[in-house]
Amino acid sequence: MAGNGDIQWCFSQVKGTLDDDVSEADIISCVEFNHDGDLLATGDKGGRVVIFQRDPSSKNCHPRRGEYNVYSTFQSHEPEFDYLKSLEIEEKINKIRWLKRKNPAHFLLSTNDKTIKLWKVSERDKRAEGYNLRDESGQIRDPTSLTALRVPVLKPMELMVEASPRRIFANAHTYHINSISINSDQETYLSADDLRINLWHMEVTDQSFNIVDIKPTNMEELTEVITAAEFHPHDCNVFVYSSSKGTIRLCDMRQAALCDSHSKLFEEPEDPTNRSFFSEIISSISDVKFSNSGRYMISRDYLSVKVWDLHMETKPIETYPVHEYLRPKLCSLYENDCIFDKFECCWSGNDSAIMTGSYNNFFRMFDRTSKRDVTLEASRETAKPRYLLKPRKVCTAGKRKKDEISVDCLDFNKKILHTAWHPHENIIAVAATNNLYIFQDKF
Repeated sequence: MAGNGDIQWCFSQVKGTLDDDVSEADIISCVEFNHDGDLLATGDKGGRVVIFQRDPSSKNCHPRRGEYNVYSTFQSHEPEFDYLKSLEIEEKINKIRWLKRKNPAHFLLSTNDKTIKLWKVSERDKRAEGYNLRDESGQIRDPTSLTALRVPVLKPMELMVEASPRRIFANAHTYHINSISINSDQETYLSADDLRINLWHMEVTDQSFNIVDIKPTNMEELTEVITAAEFHPHDCNVFVYSSSKGTIRLCDMRQAALCDSHSKLFEEPEDPTNRSFFSEIISSISDVKFSNSGRYMISRDYLSVKVWDLHMETKPIETYPVHEYLRPKLCSLYENDCIFDKFECCWSGNDSAIMTGSYNNFFRMFDRTSKRDVTLEASRETAKPRYLLKPRKVCTAGKRKKDEISVDCLDFNKKILHTAWHPHENIIAVAATNNLYIFQDKF
């Protein structure tokens, strides 16, 4: 896998209708590749999960192509109503996480604001025929009419992909779930809401252990909330969680059952020259991800992506501005609520590059080796076979060059919040409202 600075990205596919009229339920709310990259799952605001499977011919041809077809679609969550609190519970899928594959079936966790579900996705291409107590139409036979015993046989049938809920983990969160993360032991996982993090066992649905609780006795003293949480990819006892105050806490479950006292605190001192009314809002971390190696992590705040070395808490080792040109516009972004948008970030498979989203359907890529960065666009204009993505530039002042777009012309309704990078190849999935764009390196 080449470093991002050396990659020329080209269009592969787009999923979803390209109409201007977008239904709220069709807006994609999460994107996730499985561990070998052969499956790609998306969740939407309508509570549906759509799984795409890599086309085997695109994987085996030379050069390899990243083409995915619909594999399974199912309704994961339904809208509910909490009668005790008179609150509607949205069906929107907040997060999807794949378990590592152990048998022919695939397993994934999906969550909305309150309930986490474990789904089994399996294939069936044979069916049993020749029952003794049922006739061919499925009607029950009279046992007294049986004169001979038949041995049922398996007959081939058209491939069917079934999704069935195996476990439902409910009633453990008072506040909205923002993160789920599967432990490296593949037996436990954590779920985080605004004030608490719970530890679950995959086999136990009726109890969970509360491992972090930052809720103050008096809610008027509340100063921060948990924004994201993730388990370390290799050390099953280590996890991190980020806060709205711009801090990341690393906890070790070997130290205590309740991890309210952290092992490490990652925080960058604020630059006094950039201090403003919006400082606290834009320093809130919207996403945190461990590198695949487990040595580093990235955090995304409103204006930047930071790379942290787990051995150094005092400051990030790299900081990449995502859309610094928006700093003078924070006032209007506050008024239209865009300043509260939660952008995610992700690593390339070999940790050499980072990707995150922006506005105007732009997404940003940063090459850690060459320190080069690029802005690309997921739009209908790029949706042509093998179309090579051209770098986009945003002009802040002065005369605008031909290929540049003025910062005043950016569309803040078109935002890329969710992206995913194939674990082993340069194939990326970018969610733009109701469309899923798949790009790959030039072939």
